[in-house]
Amino acid sequence: MEKTEINKQVLEEKVIEALKNCYDPEIPVNIFELGLIYEIGIDDEVNVEIKMTLTSPACPVAGSLPGEVEARIRNVPEVNDVKIKLVWNPPWDREMMSDAAKLELGLL
Repeated sequence: MEKTEINKQVLEEKVIEALKNCYDPEIPVNIFELGLIYEIGIDDEVNVEIKMTLTSPACPVAGSLPGEVEARIRNVPEVNDVKIKLVWNPPWDREMMSDAAKLELGLL
């Protein structure tokens, strides 16, 4: 059981790295640092479920960004399957950004 937990942690780090290569085209910061990723779940069959949001429901990439996130995670070799859940609660705001993102955008 402990080995599975270690593998899940390593896999989660790889998933996060994949997410850090995905950008909202209107903001020059990756979606992970922007705080758009609410949850990363990995089950025992190495299926990944991502709960994510967008900066607003009217976001111009609402139709394409979740698919891009899914594709990037599917490229992580250990991943079996990927499910993306787009959620709106809690609504995204600037406070969800990492300090690195705030610094990049001149908000710190």
